[in-house]
Amino acid sequence: MTVLNPAGWRPEMGERISAALEAPETVTGNRALHLEEPLLFEVGRMDHCGVDFDDVPGSPLAGLALRSAPVDLPGLSEPEAVRHYTRLSRQNYAIDLGLFPLGSCTMKHNPRLDEKVARMPGFADVHPLQPTATVQGALKVIDQLADWLVKLTGMAAVAMTPKAGAHGELCGLLAIRAALDARGDTRDVILVPESAHGTNPATAAFAGFKVEAIPATDDGRVDTAALIGKLGPHVAGVMITNPNTCGLFERDLKTIADAVHAAGGYVYCDGANFNAIVGRVRPGDLGVDAMHINLHKTFSTPHGGGGPGAGPVVLSEALAPFAPLPFVKPGADGALRLVEEADGDTDAPQAFGRMCAFHGQMGMFSRALAYILSHGADGLAQASGDAVLNANYVLRRLEHVLHAPFGAAGPCMHEALFSDDGFAEGFATLDLAKGLIDEGYHPMTVYFPLVVHGAMLVEPTETESKADLDQFITAMESLGERARAGDPALKSAPHFAPRRRVDETRAARKPRLVWTEQGA
Repeated sequence: MTVLNPAGWRPEMGERISAALEAPETVTGNRALHLEEPLLFEVGRMDHCGVDFDDVPGSPLAGLALRSAPVDLPGLSEPEAVRHYTRLSRQNYAIDLGLFPLGSCTMKHNPRLDEKVARMPGFADVHPLQPTATVQGALKVIDQLADWLVKLTGMAAVAMTPKAGAHGELCGLLAIRAALDARGDTRDVILVPESAHGTNPATAAFAGFKVEAIPATDDGRVDTAALIGKLGPHVAGVMITNPNTCGLFERDLKTIADAVHAAGGYVYCDGANFNAIVGRVRPGDLGVDAMHINLHKTFSTPHGGGGPGAGPVVLSEALAPFAPLPFVKPGADGALRLVEEADGDTDAPQAFGRMCAFHGQMGMFSRALAYILSHGADGLAQASGDAVLNANYVLRRLEHVLHAPFGAAGPCMHEALFSDDGFAEGFATLDLAKGLIDEGYHPMTVYFPLVVHGAMLVEPTETESKADLDQFITAMESLGERARAGDPALKSAPHFAPRRRVDETRAARKPRLVWTEQGA
């Protein structure tokens, strides 16, 4: 078998792929421990139950529990069900398996200490309808976490209820809307730079604002002059991502904020990339009025997989009175209470309403506070510094083989951005990404941000060792060389995944979401 040269791809690599493709098929479809897994409908039968039950004896109550129509699910035994989902889990990539280079979505290790804290009975078993007297410990965790978030951002208040980034964006814009309404201002335009996260313009439109785009400069940052030139009595504010989606720090944010404030508007900062600056930069000092914090990106709560999220929103003094309900507040007797109603309550006369039914996601709060307390202020600063160091290491190690459009703009922050410029004719970012699957990695973010053609956004995070980064870099070097050389095997990658390359456009536009029996 040909051994890969760490310096890059060699044509002999094709021998390894060819040998794998020419290997004889097995009778079962399995290849050693790489198990083929059919659908549950193909495993079980639709005409029987997977567990034997005796007939239900006649009873006046029995009829209430009987189905009036078939359930239309296959009958499975317990081993069949367990094996199915275990086999599927083995086909899934996870941060516990290897480096997850998904740029713009920090995917870092979640310390098991934090997971243990989240599973403590007082947190894991709490119910949102319990009397506050029985959940004083949980409320104290929320209150302490809120205090840390306010201090780390240099802001005046925080709304803990938003469930994720886009939900937090909506919270911030609704607070801005409430502040404008309170002073009788009808401003209706939000300025959104091209380097902002893609949810920003969608959220602004959803909140009832008109969106005007601000171009980026050649070095990947906001065109400050263009933004200031658009300010006026119609502009309610600006949504800016810092560090931005090109992986760069917006050095003119304070200048922009001062100009927006002078024009009567507010500054919303997308805090999804706070992991790059936590403990080192306080957004409040830069003039930010509202910013969401993705706890799942910065403070060790699980990310993705359909699980619970949390996107607390910190607010400036100007917007703090309009924070949504509910929030935690010490009572006269020293006990913590939840302020639930605005009407007739002097604690929240200007609250714009609620973002959700209850206060938030307890598991996210307990994990985040455990992460903060176990790191301390110095540890948080080191984590963000290591994240920036790792991203710059990846950037400088790969810029000889992958085009780095903003490499000359100075150090990047938490993520390194590359493009497909220089690839052989007919080869694109998608080919490299599919090849990365063969190398054992989930692909990085591709084709985003839109300001870069064929973008590849890589975020290594602070939790990866140099050895892990070196292995990933070796894989990327090899794939970059193959794309430049026009290796035809790359066009049909992945070769070793459970499924080969699919028609992604057709899959997105004409998905088959309902199983039908063959011949039916």
